[in-house]
Amino acid sequence: MGSHTTDSTGRKDPLPTPVTQAGREGLAALLARPRRAVIGLDFDGTLAPIVADPDQARAHPDAVPALAALAPKVASVAVVTGRPAGVAVRNGGFAGVPGLEHLVVLGHYGAERWDAVTSTVSAPAPHPGVASVRAELPGFLDRIGAWHGTWIEEKGRAVAVHTRRAEDPQAAFEALRGPLADLAARHGLIVEPGRMVLELRPPGMDKGVALLEYAREIGAECVLYAGDDLGDLPAYAAVDKLRSDGVPGLLVCSGSSEVAELAERADLVVDGPAGVVRLLAALADQLS
Repeated sequence: MGSHTTDSTGRKDPLPTPVTQAGREGLAALLARPRRAVIGLDFDGTLAPIVADPDQARAHPDAVPALAALAPKVASVAVVTGRPAGVAVRNGGFAGVPGLEHLVVLGHYGAERWDAVTSTVSAPAPHPGVASVRAELPGFLDRIGAWHGTWIEEKGRAVAVHTRRAEDPQAAFEALRGPLADLAARHGLIVEPGRMVLELRPPGMDKGVALLEYAREIGAECVLYAGDDLGDLPAYAAVDKLRSDGVPGLLVCSGSSEVAELAERADLVVDGPAGVVRLLAALADQLS
């Protein structure tokens, strides 16, 4: 598997125990019926450490080996991200890896899909409001005095404004929420808040919709989802919905001091991307 699966004595990492009954039932179902299980994973902050420049985000070095060991033993691994699917594939290093034939990337909150078997991306036409906002946003930020310390990330089917480089990132984030919500609404878009980032994107696109539709499409009998940010809350809600329909699930939080909401909802909190990778590796070991 790789060095992350063992401790200093050479023993394999044990599987952690979820703190909730529903989580323990979800883990038990996954271990009992792995071939019917979907492993859903956010990318930034979950498989890849958060960095100041998202273009520089890369999957944890042990993520691909862990995924390649786990993916053949489950129905599917689905990376669910707001990024374009192709960017997540590139930054994750997922293309052409033996063992990842059961991996898909649901990019742009499910609007795009990359399949490891075909190495192709399928997607509908983009929302016209995104192009309008993209053109207006630089002047808009300048007019409201919010240009200094903020920057725009081009995401193809969405556009994001980051405040992490501002003198006071949280204050800049809060000051921009209202004005950006107004701008988005004028163009038929919504604003999705994240960790020092506000993303303007079409409505009806979220990780919950993507995860729920995919799980139902492949007939999943168990779903694990791991995320780290506010944008992952809809995916958590999707797992809750599946549970109410009789499909066991496990909610994992890639721990962060910036977002407490997920940790409070999670069945299991791990130590960031390194903890997520250890969990995936332990699952692969357990299913060997």
